[in-house]
Amino acid sequence: MTKPAKNTICLWYDGDAEDAARFYAKTFPDSSVNAVHLAPGDYPSGKKGDVLTVEFTVMGIPCLGLNGGPAFKHNEAFSFQVATADQAETDRYWNAIVGNGGQESACGWCKDKWGLSWQITPVALTKAITDPDPAAAKRAFDAMMQMRKIDIAAIEAARRG
Repeated sequence: MTKPAKNTICLWYDGDAEDAARFYAKTFPDSSVNAVHLAPGDYPSGKKGDVLTVEFTVMGIPCLGLNGGPAFKHNEAFSFQVATADQAETDRYWNAIVGNGGQESACGWCKDKWGLSWQITPVALTKAITDPDPAAAKRAFDAMMQMRKIDIAAIEAARRG
């Protein structure tokens, strides 16, 4: 038996933690569903034998999905930020999340179908908006502010002026 992680992100779901965990495991590298635990008794949002918690890993980060019911919803106060190497990787993750019942937001943010927020952030964007030349950084930032999914070529063109 492996030693449990000292710190785990607990994410609240309304009965579909296992579906979410399986989607993340199939979509992102270094991700897996590690264990599915059934409730030993009835609880406010479920019955004995229902999936209560799911232990999973998202890109190396240990998580626990809790089927806690409809009381709490995900919001933008928590998000996974995924650093992407190129446009193909950016497109792959963005399209997987949005195309599986998710929704686009602004500046590289999107939500999956369970309401969890994701920032699909190309490394090139981070470099551009932290450019030591403040004018180049501002041009890249202003370009980003007009985008939903990040277009790396457009960011780099704005950075160059």
